[in-house]
Amino acid sequence: MLMRTDPFRDLDRLTQHAFGTAARPAVMPMDAWRDGDRFVVELDLPGIDADSLDLDIERNVITVRAQRPGVDSSREMLASERPAGVFSRQLFLGENLDTDRIEAEYTDGVLRLTIPVAEKAKPRKIEIGRGNGHRSIDV
Repeated sequence: MLMRTDPFRDLDRLTQHAFGTAARPAVMPMDAWRDGDRFVVELDLPGIDADSLDLDIERNVITVRAQRPGVDSSREMLASERPAGVFSRQLFLGENLDTDRIEAEYTDGVLRLTIPVAEKAKPRKIEIGRGNGHRSIDV
């Protein structure tokens, strides 16, 4: 059977593999939201062994690294759409978060980071002296 090679199709396939598409991004898809006095971040990492996950924090930047092993070269692949190799993503955090108390949990292919708001960033009351009485004002 004779098969024709289309170099543009191969280039398109390579570009999608390197940069991803809307349906299948090459980076770690993420959701983030605030839940009271904490921020929650979830990153999708299906098929990643928990031992290959690495979290580093330097100043206010969290770096998440994960590795998915490549396909066994002895296999005759019919389709290979799952990216393999080392993946990395950085999250830039604001000054109002407590980076010393970050919690991380990896369950069912989802890495969840819970980042509490720093005590210094929470609203508090300040007592104001006034003559012979005191009253508190929200700041």
